[in-house]
Amino acid sequence: MGIVIVGSVALDDLKTPFGEMKGAAGGSAVYASCAASYLSPDVRIVGVVGSDYPKKYMALLKSHGVDLEGLEIVKGGKTFHWAGYYESDMSTAQTTATDLNVFAKFSPRLPESYRNEPFLFLGNIDPDLQLEVLDQIKNPRVSFVDTMNYWITSKPQSLMKVIRRVNVVLLNAGEARLLCNTPFLQKAARELLKMGVERIIIKKGEHGCLMFTKNSYFAAPAYPLASIKDPTGAGDTFAGGLIGYLARNRRLSEIHYRQGIQVGTALASFAVEDFSLRRLARLTLKDIARRCEELRGFSCSPAIRFDGARKG
Repeated sequence: MGIVIVGSVALDDLKTPFGEMKGAAGGSAVYASCAASYLSPDVRIVGVVGSDYPKKYMALLKSHGVDLEGLEIVKGGKTFHWAGYYESDMSTAQTTATDLNVFAKFSPRLPESYRNEPFLFLGNIDPDLQLEVLDQIKNPRVSFVDTMNYWITSKPQSLMKVIRRVNVVLLNAGEARLLCNTPFLQKAARELLKMGVERIIIKKGEHGCLMFTKNSYFAAPAYPLASIKDPTGAGDTFAGGLIGYLARNRRLSEIHYRQGIQVGTALASFAVEDFSLRRLARLTLKDIARRCEELRGFSCSPAIRFDGARKG
């Protein structure tokens, strides 16, 4: 079952305490599609690049089976460029340059062959563009949306329109608190569920993630890593792994979402072990399965029994 992934395609200049990389493959659509490609053979990307976008990155996505028909190439244009750095705690990127370039005039147009696909991931882009995509795709079985603080504060009305039209909302903890004006994540999730969203997934970085529905709650740990080189794209990788797993199994049950979260968590843990796609792009299903099994072991324990009456 096919997945349509709409988002940014960028060239990043990154610096962390563990090294740096210039002209790295970046953007929400790139990380999510690479992750999803391990689970689904039918991943379709919608984005825009300039003629300066390296052919090696195109070839890399194609080698993973990613369909690039929806990737617009603007002749003579320059690709969206982001530069930034991480300090020692690696928790937040500090931006030093953002050049929208061709992305400034991006208007997503879904090829006709994409419009009936059942799975949709709207990466972190302008909510007005996300609405354009929702107007073009025909009755997706499940739709995910991601966002960021900038859109929450600058385009709250458009963002709320998007949220009311999708099934699953992904946010990090800070975004959830900002969007719902509360310090309590559970309260934020309940407010969003009242809008008709089926699931809220709140990402907490090294502390894992939380998933809420009207009738269930699930907490998953992150994979414990001894070192992280580059956390860029971890959230998009997580989303790509989750929606890829759902598409692979053609099931949207609670158990499949929980399993998909573990798959997304495993893939994200690989992504941050090196810069850009260096680690994420060279995995095998065995690698992913092994890390998923480790994650399952971290979060399970034998049943707790209280035998006999308490004395004293």
